[in-house]
Amino acid sequence: MSKIIFGAIVAAATCVTATAQAADMYGRRPYSQPYTVNQPLANSWMGPYIGGNLGYGWGDVSNNGARPSGVLGGLQAGYNYQSGQLVLGIEGDLQLNSADDTFAAWKFSNPWFGTVRGRLGYAFNNILLYGTGGLAFGTLKTEMGGFSESHTSAGWTAGVGAEYAINQNWSAKVEYLYVDLSEKTFLMTGLPNGYQFSTIRVGVNYRF
Repeated sequence: MSKIIFGAIVAAATCVTATAQAADMYGRRPYSQPYTVNQPLANSWMGPYIGGNLGYGWGDVSNNGARPSGVLGGLQAGYNYQSGQLVLGIEGDLQLNSADDTFAAWKFSNPWFGTVRGRLGYAFNNILLYGTGGLAFGTLKTEMGGFSESHTSAGWTAGVGAEYAINQNWSAKVEYLYVDLSEKTFLMTGLPNGYQFSTIRVGVNYRF
């Protein structure tokens, strides 16, 4: 009986060896070769871009109880320079803003504003996280009894954002900005008034 079992084991081993040799003859990849997969091409953030955005803003008028808030939207354009995973850039935007509020006899609104900012980011292939800051400018308007008064002033802005590259040309972003428009003296209030506000906005960019 032991001879029969031993013979069966030898026969099975011979069959396995023959099968393996036959598979190699027909082009099976040897196990000694490493297994590799194709990797996607790394995304590049380098170059100019243009896009649009939509968001919401809320804030306070200094030396007044008005708290204007509302929907905003506009256009942005910029340029990125990339070195490894570090991304440096500059961006400008111009926004129309529906934010307004009435306190006592005065209605305050911010019809428009814009920014020119530097950007410093770190890229994880097609995801870019960045901080941004620079110059802000815009108009603060007050109305009372059928009369109005407007002043355009400069200030500063700072914020953070994240951008996701859908492909090599299109990307989507979400961004938070804090904007401080400096005070100007209004004849209608007799006080210096400025507008400090926050914005959260989403947008898309087309990269050339």
